[in-house]
Order: sequence, then C-alpha cells, then structure tokens
Amino acid sequence: MVRFKHIKKTQKYYFMKMSGVRMLASSPMLLFLLSLLMASYFDTTAGQIGVCFGQMGNNIPNPAEVVAMFKQYSIPRMRMYGPNPNALNALRGSNIEFILDVPNGDLKRLADSQAEANTWVRDNVQKYNDVRFKYISVGNEVKPGEPGAAALFQAMQNIDRALSAARLSDIKVSTTTFMGAFADTYPPSRGRFKDEYRNFLQPVIGFLVNKRSPLLVNIYTYFGYMNRDVSLEFALFQPNSNNEFTDPNNQLRYQNFFDANLDSVYAALEKSGGGSLDVVVSESGWPTQGGPGASVPNAEAYVNNLRLHVNKNGSPKRSGKPIETYIFAMFDENGKQTSPNDEYEKYWGMFSPTTRQLKYGVKFN
Repeated sequence: MVRFKHIKKTQKYYFMKMSGVRMLASSPMLLFLLSLLMASYFDTTAGQIGVCFGQMGNNIPNPAEVVAMFKQYSIPRMRMYGPNPNALNALRGSNIEFILDVPNGDLKRLADSQAEANTWVRDNVQKYNDVRFKYISVGNEVKPGEPGAAALFQAMQNIDRALSAARLSDIKVSTTTFMGAFADTYPPSRGRFKDEYRNFLQPVIGFLVNKRSPLLVNIYTYFGYMNRDVSLEFALFQPNSNNEFTDPNNQLRYQNFFDANLDSVYAALEKSGGGSLDVVVSESGWPTQGGPGASVPNAEAYVNNLRLHVNKNGSPKRSGKPIETYIFAMFDENGKQTSPNDEYEKYWGMFSPTTRQLKYGVKFN
C-alpha cells in the first residue's frame, strides 16, 4: 500500500520541475489525473525489495532489534522461515509486509489434520492481527522423496481453509521451489519442470491458478558462476557480457542470468497450465566470502543491480512489470552446517550480526 506522504513528496518534486505548467495543473481534473499517475508510478517502481530474516546463528540480534533495523533502513518486506513468537510480536504494527513459512517438517502433520492446520493458523497468524501477512509459504524447496512432497498439496489446502475460516482469505497461500526443480532452462523458452518435481507440483500449480496466488521461487545466479556455467559479468547484471544471447524461439534478448532463470520458470509454468501465474523471487543474493567469486565488492554489485533491475525493468518475457524479490539474507548465519566446499553458505548476510552494520553500501527503497 502506498503511503500518502510518499505521494505528496513526489508531487512536490513534480511541480518544482514543471513550474511552467503550474497553472494548468491547478485544474481539478488535471490534479486528479496527476494523482493517478503518481500512484501508478509508486505501485510499479517502489518497494519491490524485501529481505529474508534467517536465524541459524548464535549471534543474530533479537527480533525487536531486527524489526527496528528493517524500519531504520526502510526495508518494506520480510520473509521468515518459521513461526517465532518474539519476531511476530516485534512485527506488530510495523507495517512491514511479511512472508511466513510453514517448515517442511510440519507439512505431513498439517496435511493429515484440518484441526492441526486450524491450530497453526490460530497460533501463528490469527493471533497477530496487526502483522501484515502477505503470503504463507507452505514448505521451502520441497524435494521428491521427502515426506513433505506427498503432503504438500493437502497441507496447502488445509492452511488455505484455515485462513478462510478465520476470515483471513486475503493472505495468499503458496509454496517455495528453486531452480533445481527445472530442466532445459537454456534457452529460457524451453524451460520445464523436471518430471519428478512436476509429479507432485502439478496439483499445486492448479491450486495457485485457482487462488490467483504467485509461485515463490529461489533464484541464485551465484551458483551458475560458481559452477562455471556463466561469466561473472552475466551473473552480476553487468553489461557487455560475452554470455548475452537471443532466444531463437521467441527472439527475446537476455543480458543477465537472473532474467534467463526467471523466464525459464515462466516457460515451465506455461507448459504446466500455470501461464497466468506471477512469480515472486523469494530468495536471491550473493555471498561475501567462502567460495569462488564470493566477495564484498561482488555482493555489493549484485544486490544493487538486482534492486534496480527488479524495481524497473521486469524480465524480457514480462517486460516492464516489477518483480517482487527478497534478498537473502539479512545476516550471516554461523550456525549453518557446512563442509569445506560450501563454506559460503554462512556468508550471505548484508549486515554483520555482531556490529549490526551493513557490510557494503545498499539502499532498499
């Protein structure tokens, strides 16, 4: 929701630049049209960025401090990976739009019992009626063969019914998947779900279409660079990469790896009856150490280029449409279990958890 004070500031700026037409703009009809223009501008360019609040560390600030930081840095949206009463209480009245995950380990229990789903919604959503819940993500990167895969669709239905019964049907129910669920992603128009994922995600896609809910997808260009699939420039949104290409099936031009990934997801959805769905990029980021190309300068370049790109450009397939995107993550997380080959998993944070300071320059709104 656009706050009036932001519109007012922009209208003032407009009149300063357009002083020559100030008398014309005093017309009530022109003022009305101008207000629509300004509202449209903010709806499409501001506030598309959120940040993921992971808590797998022994030095993470307490939730009240974290919410205060979100306010201080004008971060309008948060994703959290499971219920945390302290964090939910800290979010009360904050006006921060919020994604709350149902942890994968809870999916079977919630699928097996509508009463359990009702209780989960009552205790973790309905109780916090002054928190701006936007989506409930039922599961994160659920994989074939996991207990949650067979339970996912029913768990989503039960959570949705529980929200409706609590008169909270404006909160959208979805799930989060990742690029590992897709095949034939080059060129993007060939993108499809891997068969083993489509087997359990097909009914989910139908549910999302029926409910007009987006699919949440984690997209990391870092892994394409780490695996030597693409150049650093192509992964960082930097111009004149030697990986730029035109999709021969639709003549769309791709100048960065993020867009290529995203449009392969749209292509897969089209092949699965989900062509009407939007995609929310529920995680994207770049580590600052611990792996090839993991550095503060590269993370700074990626996050800032990502922020500018999703607020303005859209992808070639959905040109001009802002992309709701969540940066991973707020803090480094020293509690993640890693091997020497994936030490980077601990270092995705934009902020140091101990100093509470940004590790590099970035603006969120």
